[in-house]
Amino acid sequence: MPKMKSVSSAKKRFKVTATGKVKRKKSGMRHNLGHKSAKRKRNLQHDTLVAPTHKATVKQMLLA
Repeated sequence: MPKMKSVSSAKKRFKVTATGKVKRKKSGMRHNLGHKSAKRKRNLQHDTLVAPTHKATVKQMLLA
């Protein structure tokens, strides 16, 4: 049976931490930034964790 390939888009978007949690970037920082407040843009800069309901799916995509 051939090797399983991980999803290339998932490799670029997610990172598994040492404790097994999955990190992701927040959306909304690409364009239309003029009307967003500085506080909102500052809070969007930080990474966050993938929701527990999606964690298993993302880990399977990464084959981690």
